[in-house]
Amino acid sequence: MSLNAFALILLAGLIHAGWNIAAKKAGGDARFAFFTSVLMMLVWAPLGWWLGRDAVPLWGAREWAIVALSGVLHVLYYVILLRGYRKADLTVVYPLARGTGPLLTALVAVTLLGERLSAWGVLGIVAVVGGVFLIAGGPGLLRAAHDPQARLRVRAGLRYGVLTGIFIASYTVVDGYAVKAMLLSPVLVDYMGNFVRVAVLAPVALRNRAETARLWAGQWRFALLVAVVSPIAYVLVLFAMQEAPMAHVAPAREVSMLFAALIGGHLLDEGDRAARLAGALLIAAGVVALALG
Repeated sequence: MSLNAFALILLAGLIHAGWNIAAKKAGGDARFAFFTSVLMMLVWAPLGWWLGRDAVPLWGAREWAIVALSGVLHVLYYVILLRGYRKADLTVVYPLARGTGPLLTALVAVTLLGERLSAWGVLGIVAVVGGVFLIAGGPGLLRAAHDPQARLRVRAGLRYGVLTGIFIASYTVVDGYAVKAMLLSPVLVDYMGNFVRVAVLAPVALRNRAETARLWAGQWRFALLVAVVSPIAYVLVLFAMQEAPMAHVAPAREVSMLFAALIGGHLLDEGDRAARLAGALLIAAGVVALALG
């Protein structure tokens, strides 16, 4: 991986962790996802028009199909992520979501495709599993066995973190194919996907307009922040994919877990900070080992 690609991923990781913390503080649901998608369309419209005025009219069914699929996968990912943030701690959900994708990819390759893991790959799986254990509470789980609320919150974090990771792996493959194989503009893939996201989420947002208006009044600042910075993070990753192999870029993105564990644990005052930071470090190391193996 070139130094330029790594720098793009590092910057993207910091931005990505930042907007996830904002989304967690907003406490929103699918309507928050609708707000951010609409604002992304408006904020980034000049750039979308400038880059798309000549390219988009040349798109055929294949290009629109890949953008539509990407948009739907991003909706599912974002709505599940937001639900996880409402029901569990960011320092549980976020590292699990970021670490699950590469782990699942390796397991599918071994069990269904007949591929073999090297010693690095095996160590990577062990590290990810160990990191998950630490994030879930580690030895403290035994001490907290008497607290049903704590157990339910950790289990919710595990469930939503893993499910989010599945959709992260899915949209990463689809968008990587779009920019590497189909040579579509990374900016246009992300921007045009907003139209799909708005169309999918609009029925939910418009079902109860009074409630949506109330939520908008309390959440629009967080939604605007996410709308401004989250496309930057993801487009940086897509540009990195054009310069480096997807198998290297996807694991390298997990550096964002460290930012989230450090910054999020402090700002959100979530417990077990040391154990969760150690777990995030272990998952990140495991994902890198999986890339090598």
